[in-house]
Amino acid sequence: MEVKPLKYKSLPGLSERQLAEHHDVLYAGYVKKYNEIIEKIQTVNLDESNGTYSELRELFVERNFALNGIKLHESYFDNMSDKPTKLEGTIKTLIEKRWGSVEKWREEFMALGIAARGWVVLAFDYNLNSLENYIYDMHNQGGVADTELVLVMDVYEHAYFLDYATARKDYIAKFMEVIDWDVVNKRVAHQAN
Repeated sequence: MEVKPLKYKSLPGLSERQLAEHHDVLYAGYVKKYNEIIEKIQTVNLDESNGTYSELRELFVERNFALNGIKLHESYFDNMSDKPTKLEGTIKTLIEKRWGSVEKWREEFMALGIAARGWVVLAFDYNLNSLENYIYDMHNQGGVADTELVLVMDVYEHAYFLDYATARKDYIAKFMEVIDWDVVNKRVAHQAN
């Protein structure tokens, strides 16, 4: 797996330094670690597998952690833009169908940003046939089966601390202003029914 480049250098409200640290160090580190784990899985002794502890179990648990770290970060970086777009189209229709208004969804999503320890995800839940907001406290905790990522917001301190220190609420407000709704709409285009 390779590190995907950012499509921007800086964003309104997020400095080049903040983004570089987050993308080039943290996200790139997940890619590197994932690749190392995949190599180790090729040589692990399957006969020593055990539910309490085994190298196989540990490698797969950590592979999932690293892989979700990669996927969540890639979605997060990709759903922001230095030229934000307007919330319209399929995503607006789906949000209004589920929450009654964009404002009600936005209020809940932003409040979850304060409540979450790691990530807030707007996902399409295939079982419920609707959009849902979810908290992922860690990369491998909180993900709901049979859902598809639609909008991802990182609320770990590393996502904003250089620019906002402990002012998470200010970071969340700024995140909401740099969303690339065109990307989000592409993620839900097949849900137009």
